[in-house]
Amino acid sequence: MRSFLDRLRHAISFEIIGLILVVPLGALLFHVPLADFGIVGVVSATLATLWNMGYNYMFDRTLQRVYGSTLKTRPIRFVHASLFELGLLIVLMPFIAWYLGVSLWQAFVMDVSFAVFYMIYAFGFNWAYDALFPLPEWQNASTE
Repeated sequence: MRSFLDRLRHAISFEIIGLILVVPLGALLFHVPLADFGIVGVVSATLATLWNMGYNYMFDRTLQRVYGSTLKTRPIRFVHASLFELGLLIVLMPFIAWYLGVSLWQAFVMDVSFAVFYMIYAFGFNWAYDALFPLPEWQNASTE
């Protein structure tokens, strides 16, 4: 399993790269001032980082217990990303509605847009991260 420092590097790099991508795109798409969308992005990233650390730890512990390894196949990566985003959606929607002064429906649409973006991004980022920083236990295993 990954160390605390490895999980911290993963979470912080994931959020920084994600913010660089999502803030300008979101401000443009939803016609929200860049500064306001940036604040929503930073608060969301902070909450997501905390969730990321805990969620990935719990997910890997479960994989280790059930399968004896933390190696993730494509279907497991899909489940991993989907459950992560669902949990985050529940936390972020009220904050987005409050801060931007929009209805819960508008916040839901924005949050789902965030979730779709981040689900695709998480799949690619985590795959790349695992390729750049593989665990020794994965050397002779297959992910197909």
